[in-house]
Amino acid sequence: MDEEEEKEEQPKSDLGMFSKKLERYFFEKRAVYLWGVVDDKSARDVVSKLLLLDADKPGEEIKFYINSPGGVVTSGMVIYDSMQMIKSPVSTICMGLAASMGSILLSGGKKGSRYIFPHGEVMIHQPSLGGYIQGVSADLEIQAEQTRRVKEIGAGILAKNCGKTVEQVMKDFDRDYWMNASQAIEYGIADHLVDSL
Repeated sequence: MDEEEEKEEQPKSDLGMFSKKLERYFFEKRAVYLWGVVDDKSARDVVSKLLLLDADKPGEEIKFYINSPGGVVTSGMVIYDSMQMIKSPVSTICMGLAASMGSILLSGGKKGSRYIFPHGEVMIHQPSLGGYIQGVSADLEIQAEQTRRVKEIGAGILAKNCGKTVEQVMKDFDRDYWMNASQAIEYGIADHLVDSL
């Protein structure tokens, strides 16, 4: 390897070292973050940290920072259920975007401890099976029923967490329903505006 190749590799190791320090800092502050799409990998990361922090100091608050466009419903439900089942209360903080499954996760924080940044945005909508739609008509009917079921589950969660009726949330699910920070607080997905870090 020549000197030029070594110089190119150095920033990668510095970045890796910084990343490890950042992870340690967040752990010491009892903070977990979801930055990006909700999928099996991000769910595994978030849930493992929630479980570890809860086992370390059961009952002590965990801060969950969210900046996510949403993603896979089943992966998101693993995070949501874990938040509800651990002994430690989870406060949620929307840093930029909490859309789709991200909005359900934001709403799932401890009541009174759900925050949103001043320019944060929230979007709720009905679920989509996206690329999963394929097959014969019987399979399409099964997939349509699954989508309806997931929509009802999501609406039920938001209704409970936001103090709305399921019917109201189902109506709001008809199209992408965008909210700025104050609208998200008014809707009941968040409780407070973040005014300092």
